[in-house]
Amino acid sequence: MTPPVKKTGHTLPEPLGTLTALLAAESEAEAAAAGIDAADLEQAVWLRLLERLDDGPGMPRHPADWLRRAVRAEARRARRTVVRELPYTAQEPVSDAGPERAEPEPAALVAERRRALRTAVARTPVHCRRLLTAMLSPTDPTYREIAGELGISQGSLGPMRSRCLGCLRRMLPAEVAVPGHRGRER
Repeated sequence: MTPPVKKTGHTLPEPLGTLTALLAAESEAEAAAAGIDAADLEQAVWLRLLERLDDGPGMPRHPADWLRRAVRAEARRARRTVVRELPYTAQEPVSDAGPERAEPEPAALVAERRRALRTAVARTPVHCRRLLTAMLSPTDPTYREIAGELGISQGSLGPMRSRCLGCLRRMLPAEVAVPGHRGRER
């Protein structure tokens, strides 16, 4: 029998030592869909338990059930955070020749098209925004990498991509003017 663990002035009951494997398994199962690391999810749940012990309610009556609910609640919180927080991305180079050799007018047009596309992507529904942002990544990720990043099956990426591109096509004509005939007036 292992002695109880001493944390923040509280002696944690013996059953918590046996729950570490359950917490690791639950965290591993929920982490991919939440888009976070399983160890971060575990740490958030341990922190929630220690806060509960400090605030007074004490040890949950059914620790295993409480642990499962806490893991799912922290995973939901992480998903909401991932959706609301947009990572900063550095600007992509304007042309293959490099910005120092690019002509100013074509470079400005390319930059304006990219801005219009990024603006339209930012206005799409959340699941489309995440998918399109991943697909527009300069690192050119594979479907497997995108599916892992978004926490969805690889087989559902094609239909989801099709729906999201359709949504984007409906949005873009209103924002981007159709190019006219160059050099001719009609």
